[in-house]
Amino acid sequence: MSSNITLYGIKNCDTMKKARDWLDAHKAAYAFHDYKTAGIARPVLEGWVKVLGWEALLNRAGTTFRKLPEERKEALNAEKAVALMLEQPSMIKRPVLARGDKLLVGFRPEQYAAFFAAKG
Repeated sequence: MSSNITLYGIKNCDTMKKARDWLDAHKAAYAFHDYKTAGIARPVLEGWVKVLGWEALLNRAGTTFRKLPEERKEALNAEKAVALMLEQPSMIKRPVLARGDKLLVGFRPEQYAAFFAAKG
């Protein structure tokens, strides 16, 4: 399988474990970037937002987001969402799988299979 793959997420997350198990079972070489401990660079996150939209990346269902004061959750836009995700990377949906300029958010085995079957 193609190299230059990075799996972004948080180490202790059940969905991340499923994604890593799938990648390992399919012998996909990848680098793991824990954005809870290593953070995420603004240009990387902004690039994801351009490709996927901030709505696809901001985990509004998670505890971290739900605990925010209401005024921080209101009138969200790309700029505010990026600021929140940079401040608390736990608010970034996970996993994010990157291969070159191709991105996939979340984990479903059939989506991973299609992602790796696609050329590029």
